[in-house]
Amino acid sequence: MHVTHDSAAGAAPTIDFNQFLSVDIRVGTIVDAQPFPQARKPAWRLWIDFGPTIGVRKCSVQITENHPLDSLVGQQVAAVVNFPPRQIGPVVSEVLTLGFPDANGKVVLVQPSKPVPNGGRLF
Repeated sequence: MHVTHDSAAGAAPTIDFNQFLSVDIRVGTIVDAQPFPQARKPAWRLWIDFGPTIGVRKCSVQITENHPLDSLVGQQVAAVVNFPPRQIGPVVSEVLTLGFPDANGKVVLVQPSKPVPNGGRLF
């Protein structure tokens, strides 16, 4: 699942804490990463292990500029796990992997600074 945002835009409208809590952001470990040649823009397909409760979920990510395919397996990432699945070309993306734009607007993955247990929820 990929969503594009304008990094030059101002802050989003104010929300209350319960709205924040409704977005389930978890940490998982990338267990497989494959090319996604059918994507319109360069992308990888990831399989991310979110621990025994959530399990392994798939997604499509446009991170090819900053994250070489051979560097991804074993890395931990943050993702929204409670959005509905989204069809991306021939594949279904089950989570929204999170990132920030670099100086050129290319995605840099959000990752914990130290290893943490898979499935941990952001707070």
